[in-house]
Amino acid sequence: MEYRSGKKWQNRLTMPFALIGLLQPAYAFARDTYIHAGRIIDVLAGTVLTDQSIHVRHDRIVAVGKWTEPPADATVIDWTKRTVLPGLIDLHTHIADTGTSEDVALPVKTSPVQTALLGVRNARLTLKAGFTTVRDLGTYRGLVDVAVRDGIEQGLFPGPRMAVAGAYLTIPGGGGEITGLPVGMAVPPDMRLGVARNPAEVQQKAEALFASGIDQLKVIGTGAVLAIGTEPGTEEMTVDDIAAAVAVAKAHNSYVTVHAHGAAGIKTAIRAGARSIEHASLIDDEGIALAKAKGVWLVMDVYDGDYIDSIGTQQGWPNEYLRKNLETTQTQRDGFAKAVKAGVRIGYGTDAGVYPHGWNARQFAYMVRFGMTPMQAIQAATISAAQLMQREKDIGAIAPGRFADIIAVDGNPLNNIRILENPPKVMKAGVVVEQ
Repeated sequence: MEYRSGKKWQNRLTMPFALIGLLQPAYAFARDTYIHAGRIIDVLAGTVLTDQSIHVRHDRIVAVGKWTEPPADATVIDWTKRTVLPGLIDLHTHIADTGTSEDVALPVKTSPVQTALLGVRNARLTLKAGFTTVRDLGTYRGLVDVAVRDGIEQGLFPGPRMAVAGAYLTIPGGGGEITGLPVGMAVPPDMRLGVARNPAEVQQKAEALFASGIDQLKVIGTGAVLAIGTEPGTEEMTVDDIAAAVAVAKAHNSYVTVHAHGAAGIKTAIRAGARSIEHASLIDDEGIALAKAKGVWLVMDVYDGDYIDSIGTQQGWPNEYLRKNLETTQTQRDGFAKAVKAGVRIGYGTDAGVYPHGWNARQFAYMVRFGMTPMQAIQAATISAAQLMQREKDIGAIAPGRFADIIAVDGNPLNNIRILENPPKVMKAGVVVEQ
């Protein structure tokens, strides 16, 4: 596997990752594995298949069909008492970061290597929770996510497939900056890789990120709930700024996703060519109609509000965080319900890192509560998420040709979606993950 990150990061981070790799078990690929599944949730057809065989060769699915006895020398996995699903996809995580806390300066206090090691831990927790792919949408320590992704791809430590953004494209002092620091504490240069003041600087910073090996761009279009001195409803990036990022992404066969809470900012991002909108907390009817007409995806983290209100209050998070969270939570959920009813494309994204990694599946129940069927919620985290990522030929469904990214749970999540919160059996690329 080609190591895509720059030499600077390779030199700083390869040694600790190599040491971690020595601690990992060595897995031998069986040539042919057959999974005997009691039930398969077919997310392509929206149906359930019973008593099925999944034939896996190396890292890919070869065939799916009614169970018959496999060859005598094949490896057989007995999941006859379980429901089998594609590996889950979280479209909005922050694996390679310190997470949200009462200390707004924590990311600055944490070194790049420490941040990367946190990413190693977070990646493992995410994979064990059944999420075999994530879209990691920014880290304050620029490009640490690239190093974590590459370490996973090299087999140095376990984790999900990661598509990374490298840094936030944001205005100075905007929703993607470290703000509210104590007097005298400076923000280091590697935490400002995406700061841009105009379309020309957006283009320059975006090109530099792609040159460093990122997968997609993350633009901060409005203020943020969890950024001191910014307001969620305030536009920060102009249509020309975002369009500049979109042009660069297209030139690299990629796309732009935009953090946008405010109604005006959401519409600006859609008009500028964004493929998806993150949060969409204050979306209005015009924004919903525009998203549907343009085929733009909404990735709405409808679980986070309760966690921030409860744990943030207990731990003494900044009052500004708590105030903005209260102002956006119910409005976001109302907008989510309207978007689902209108038939807007919805992807499953949680903003993991705001809450503990490994809890990613807790959002399913909220999506069902606010308008989705269990099948729709599962599709949002499988085939729909794969389509948003432009990876539907490789991930998102249990079907021939795709990676053997598969999970198995006790019970039927179509009857009780919260079953997905329990630790599942996990296979990634044909290898069962140790729990």
